[in-house]
Amino acid sequence: MSSPAAAAATPLAQAPQLAVVDAADGAGAPSAVAHPTASGSKASGAPAQKSGLKVDSFDKRTGRAVISGPPKGSKPSPAKVSAGDVIASAPAPGAPSGVLAKVTEVVGTTDHGTEVHTEPATLNALLGASKAEGKVAVDPAAVEVEPLLSGVKVSWAKRGDIHFGPEGAKLPMGNLRVDVGTSIATAEGAPASAGASVHGFVQLAPEVNFSYDGRGTDGRAPGTASLGLSGDWSAQWELKGRAAASTEAAPLRIPFAKLHADPVINVGPVPVVVNLDLTCYLQVDGDGKISVDVEQGVKGDFTVGGSYSRAKGWTPVSESDIKGTPVKATATAEGQVKAALGAEASVGLYGQVGVTGSVAPYLRAQGSVQASTGAGKPSVDGKWAAFGGVDVNGALQLHLSIFGTPLFERSLPLPGIHKEWRLAGSR
Repeated sequence: MSSPAAAAATPLAQAPQLAVVDAADGAGAPSAVAHPTASGSKASGAPAQKSGLKVDSFDKRTGRAVISGPPKGSKPSPAKVSAGDVIASAPAPGAPSGVLAKVTEVVGTTDHGTEVHTEPATLNALLGASKAEGKVAVDPAAVEVEPLLSGVKVSWAKRGDIHFGPEGAKLPMGNLRVDVGTSIATAEGAPASAGASVHGFVQLAPEVNFSYDGRGTDGRAPGTASLGLSGDWSAQWELKGRAAASTEAAPLRIPFAKLHADPVINVGPVPVVVNLDLTCYLQVDGDGKISVDVEQGVKGDFTVGGSYSRAKGWTPVSESDIKGTPVKATATAEGQVKAALGAEASVGLYGQVGVTGSVAPYLRAQGSVQASTGAGKPSVDGKWAAFGGVDVNGALQLHLSIFGTPLFERSLPLPGIHKEWRLAGSR
């Protein structure tokens, strides 16, 4: 095995180029192990090797793990591991977010394998002087959806013409859609005909972006790295009625579904477990005076994440090309209201959140007296306007140091994106 000095001197053109691909079945993804050099060096600059070792149990609080080798007959065999070995594994018992750990002590053998004590490890110990870059789509069928309101409907479509849910047959491959329809608090004193409600859907095709470049390094930290969430986004929703005024300057916020997935991507031989959480929500902010019937469709793409270089450290990344089109807009009375249908996301590796972000397309209406557009001739009496927009925000978290990069002292906010466009209104 090469020494750290030799690894640092390795020409860039000779550094291993690792593929970044979806592990078709996360539960069956292999483990990978990196062994320390003979001199006991922390990192060798050489990538890990695929391994037949299996993590049979893991206690994240204590670091205790039981690891077994290839079974002999019906019984597991002890694992050939030593202090200093670094292991990466797909989700395992006690470790639903995967394992990335360094063996600190071999305790002994048990009926289930070899018991060891571990401590957290970093990816550079496994990826070494290699280079990897890729984008992997999240299988919509692997996303667990927890409805938080009655009436929430889930649909998806995946490769092989497999689809699920009431809208599944209409969706493009790789898309997940969540529909919601709910009544919201109506302004006090409003007539029954002004009952407030929101109906619509969020549809997305999420992808995980991953890169690592340890070429020309001594294995202590990569030269560059990145992690992010991107994908296509579309939604259409209607805000109708006279919503109650916001209380204590806080908008009405209604989470309606939680989504979770732990996709496994293979970076060369290394199973990298990505933890993805999204909370879809409705948010209404208004003064309780205006009655509206506004509907908008939005479509585009988004990216939230972070990129690292030795020269600049970690830099937040946020991009959005989401645009909207009006379906209909009506406003009555003087006042203002804003309704968003968005998602808060967190992306991490092996159970450590690295990036948080929110994508929130919205509708906003303000006016005095009455106006309407849509089918037929527009009518206007007074001044009014309806707008669409999108807000993208988020932050990088301390746990991005899992790449082996220096720890930063505080979370770094993503550069916020705020875009707004006019849907309809009086001149």
